[in-house]
Amino acid sequence: MTQHLADALPTSTGTQPGWWREAVIYQVYPRSFADSNGDGMGDLEGIRSRLPYLKELGVDAVWLSPFYASPQADAGYDVADYRAIDPMFGSLHDADAVIREAHELGLRIIVDLVPNHCSDQHEWFKQALREGPGTPLRERFHFRPGQGESGELPPNDWESIFGGPAWTRVADGEWYLHLFAPEQPDFNWEHPAVQDEFRSILRFWLDLGADGFRIDVAHGLVKAPGLPDLGRDEQLKLLGNQVLPFFDQDGVHEIYRSWRLVLDEYAGDRIGVAEAWTPSADRTAMYLRPDELHQAFNFHYLNTGWDAEALRATIDESLDSMRPVGAPTTWVLSNHDVVRHRTRFGTLEKARAAALLMLALPGSAYVYQGEELGLPEVVDLPDEVRQDPSFFKANGQDGLRDGCRVPIPWSGDQAPYGFGTGGSWLPQPAEWAGLSVEAQTGDPDSTLELYRSALRVRRAHPALGAGDGVEWLPTPAGVLAFRRGDFVCTVNTTDEPVRLPAPGTLLLASGDLADPDVLPADTTVWWQG
Repeated sequence: MTQHLADALPTSTGTQPGWWREAVIYQVYPRSFADSNGDGMGDLEGIRSRLPYLKELGVDAVWLSPFYASPQADAGYDVADYRAIDPMFGSLHDADAVIREAHELGLRIIVDLVPNHCSDQHEWFKQALREGPGTPLRERFHFRPGQGESGELPPNDWESIFGGPAWTRVADGEWYLHLFAPEQPDFNWEHPAVQDEFRSILRFWLDLGADGFRIDVAHGLVKAPGLPDLGRDEQLKLLGNQVLPFFDQDGVHEIYRSWRLVLDEYAGDRIGVAEAWTPSADRTAMYLRPDELHQAFNFHYLNTGWDAEALRATIDESLDSMRPVGAPTTWVLSNHDVVRHRTRFGTLEKARAAALLMLALPGSAYVYQGEELGLPEVVDLPDEVRQDPSFFKANGQDGLRDGCRVPIPWSGDQAPYGFGTGGSWLPQPAEWAGLSVEAQTGDPDSTLELYRSALRVRRAHPALGAGDGVEWLPTPAGVLAFRRGDFVCTVNTTDEPVRLPAPGTLLLASGDLADPDVLPADTTVWWQG
């Protein structure tokens, strides 16, 4: 049973920092959130209709994965028009309505921006193909002659993240670079027209009221001069930290300094959030210097297992790396590209405990849609329904990103569980009936009510939210305990109960707490110290 004594809670006082320093940001994957027209695909009107749910959940902002006009070769991350909405999601009027109604509810909206590459159906790229070698439009991409006697070999040995060469040859013999799918040509960010265009795109969405941008592949925009060979036979990882000539080049920082000037033109703390896979937390921090972006996803934390020693080391490294640049640390357990953390950790108990640990840490937290329901990964999807492009590359990734993208259950005892009236684009498991929003609402033992309670406590308690450090307390092996002001968090990552004297009054626990001096296995407890 989830236990909590909210009446022990102090009242939050004092001046709050910038909203983004302590925000809980909820990721909506539009095609899998809510379907308003019965076509089996989530859409913007569906999102708008469910905004009150997100308000009640207690989050501060909503990050929307791409909804732009796109051929959908990579679930919308192949953008054909950055200022238009794909008809499958609705219209620009619908996007405006989502932003306006979110603001009326006190929620902020962060839109996904995809600047590393576009769709091969983007007008610039289609025109570049028509104009041919040596023409100005080709300079906005990475077109190169091939190697070999007749240019039949790729210009270098770079591999696509999705598998196979990172180059595709066109009819006139030249090759173009695509770090992802062939339908996603990379922009050449050395070209001023590309830089001008994206500053214009930023202003377009800021003018519409967007509160910020999640920047896809933020570490990939600039490539090493001369596009040098990788020089080794190594399959790249979609979510990795390898040192590579096309990721985390120092030239990206000039781009983000120019973007920060645009963001600062607008009132209301508009922010930039980097998806930056880097070799170290210190390299990630470089994206967050005071004149660059505001946040970066903490993938080092996401990749840490359910182990006290490893978690403490990652928490310390994360906080230490952000402190010199004055940026908040972010915490994330799941997103649309990784196996859901309930499945990664192995049990719902561990997932619940991990959620309370994450929400107790200083800084900003990200919640991926459905994790508040305790959804597991769907691991048994039939091959014929899968849509992840990397699934179709024999030498690419594992192709299992579809499993975390299955539409979430809202109500009812059979699929599509209130998602819409026309089924769902990926099949939902029969066992999800008991995990729906409707089934869990009002049940004090449910994961949904645990998240609601945790977010309520987090918002009210003055020691939670923003900050840059924790005070670690002595504990037995396998246990974490830290203090933040008059708040204490204790975490048992072992599979056995541990005797640990209660450090205060119970606020919230991720599981049953029969004896306050005994911390159960795989359990996190919040205390008023």
